[in-house]
Amino acid sequence: MSQTLIFEDQYKRLGIENFWENNLETINGNKFRYDIKIMFIPSGYEMSVDFNYFEITQPSLFFLTNQHVKIIKAQEKAKLLYYNRDFYCIQIHDKEVACDGLLFHNIFEIPFVELDREEDIIIQQLFQNIEHELESRDSSAEEMIRTYVKQIIIRATRKWKKQNLDNGSIKVPSNEVDIFRDFSRLLEIHFREKHNVSEYAELLHIAPKTLTHKFKSLQLESPNQLIINRIILEAKRLLIYTDKTVKEIAYDLGYEDPAYFNRLFTNKTKNTPAHFKKSYTSGKKYNI
Repeated sequence: MSQTLIFEDQYKRLGIENFWENNLETINGNKFRYDIKIMFIPSGYEMSVDFNYFEITQPSLFFLTNQHVKIIKAQEKAKLLYYNRDFYCIQIHDKEVACDGLLFHNIFEIPFVELDREEDIIIQQLFQNIEHELESRDSSAEEMIRTYVKQIIIRATRKWKKQNLDNGSIKVPSNEVDIFRDFSRLLEIHFREKHNVSEYAELLHIAPKTLTHKFKSLQLESPNQLIINRIILEAKRLLIYTDKTVKEIAYDLGYEDPAYFNRLFTNKTKNTPAHFKKSYTSGKKYNI
């Protein structure tokens, strides 16, 4: 059995699950699908997040919202910290932690940070502190837990920037990161009804050409392509993890013409929606 610690007060909820190779059923299910999740994963794990595969070679933190997670191989004990938006909303508290669009909902699809030895010790201690507060059930536990959660997020945000920005993989200078972070946040909120670059440029109060040029100058995918990527990702989730028809998925994603959506999906993935679903569920190795 997994070891569960949980705090609940009216609508607010936060908990920790310890898991390892003998008790992956809960983690691989849908129990925490709609919670905000921070996962501490030791080295030696293999896992998928949506349709991306990760082999963990050093201790890492994963930051997840409604992605579908599956642990494929597990060894040492890992931890899942989960909470709802009533306990701590990353959007409302964005000025405090500045993580939305980087740790969560980033356009680069990098939902994790790798920890060096020193940071690994600190992060594990913060998890232990949270567990201690959950066990103590003191009247001040809620605020103490929230403080530790913020420390994890702030440390991880700094580490994410150091590992991913203005380096060989993503050449975004730190002084320009806010535009990409803001675009990521807006895309996550509006991708179902806003499909054009001009709509996001208007929300960002810049010209569409300026937005496109910023991405192009840094050799990133265009805003238009990133919008399509997010729509296709959601389509894949709905195809694999729900029983909705292609027509229903098209409507859910803001397309009144299912045939147009079908062509868009096929052009992007080189498979029709129906074939993608059949290939994936039949166990065929599927690369995106």
